[in-house]
Amino acid sequence: MTTPVAGEGSADAYERLAELGLTLPDVVPPLAAYVPAVQSGNYVYVSGQLPMVEGKLQLTGKVGAEVTPEQATDLARICALNALGAVESLVGIGRIAKIVKVTGFVASAPGFTGQPAVINGASNLLGDVLGELGRHARSAVGVAELPLGAPVEVEIIAEIV
Repeated sequence: MTTPVAGEGSADAYERLAELGLTLPDVVPPLAAYVPAVQSGNYVYVSGQLPMVEGKLQLTGKVGAEVTPEQATDLARICALNALGAVESLVGIGRIAKIVKVTGFVASAPGFTGQPAVINGASNLLGDVLGELGRHARSAVGVAELPLGAPVEVEIIAEIV
């Protein structure tokens, strides 16, 4: 897939979602004093998204202890899908010209160093849905704790047209 020209976004993202059997979730209501996503110029900044499905956190615990790396990778996919849901609610994912940056946070047990592999769940989901437009710069960070005891949190920055 090529980068869209002015006025064109990733309209086929909706088709890819359908092919993957995925549905964009409703925006997860904020847990504190913030909004799920903000547009500034040609960019949408999505607040950190937890692995919530229908308002429920899917797992709690630290990766490498109570949560396996494989489970955490699946949770990161959910976080990325929730991030796309936040973009959809603000401007529509059809306007995405590029996912610019992904930041992933992994609540890590002592000694766990597989954060990049966990956040691949989010990166791969974005690539599956958006093709080349989903390729991005990224940080994968191990942290002591995340809100509600979540194992993973993902935020994105998307350029839009």
